Amino acid sequence: MSAVKPGTAEQAGLSRSALYRAARQGRLERIARGIYLPADAPVADWDRIEAATRRPDATICLASALAHHDLTDAIPIALDVAIPRGTRTPAGRGAIAWHQFDRATFDIGREEIPNPGTDQTIGMYSPERSIADAFRLRGEVGYELSREALKEWLRRGGKPARLMEIASRLPRAKSPVLRALEALA
Repeated sequence: MSAVKPGTAEQAGLSRSALYRAARQGRLERIARGIYLPADAPVADWDRIEAATRRPDATICLASALAHHDLTDAIPIALDVAIPRGTRTPAGRGAIAWHQFDRATFDIGREEIPNPGTDQTIGMYSPERSIADAFRLRGEVGYELSREALKEWLRRGGKPARLMEIASRLPRAKSPVLRALEALA
């Protein structure tokens, strides 16, 4: 089941008052401000559900995407989520770090994956896009994250040509990725 919001309660067969009554009675669980799941719903990542519910174009990026692809041992303290630049950043109390990426390059390396525990999907950047983003935003995410992810990706048989194709399409990514690949060769 998808998350239910007061604005979408009617689509789930509930009035707003029935939604709040179900939450008070324990049949629905409030996972974030204005977002509810059935109390018997399977275990799920509430931050991912909140991000996908608040922004249908939400895309997991940077350290969170690298961790999803098992390219880093770092455990992100917040879910890194990209949204197109110029759109409203959602308010919320969840552990979500919202990042605004250029609209022209937003869909490069983006795919939809299922959001476990719900019938929702959420965007996820490919390993190549995530590595290129880590290099271009290395001042923000740390220099070690990008190098560690690149080494692991290459060890698993990653294709440098595919990485360079994506890095060439992103601002400030091509040169640092190329230098790192040359240093590791």
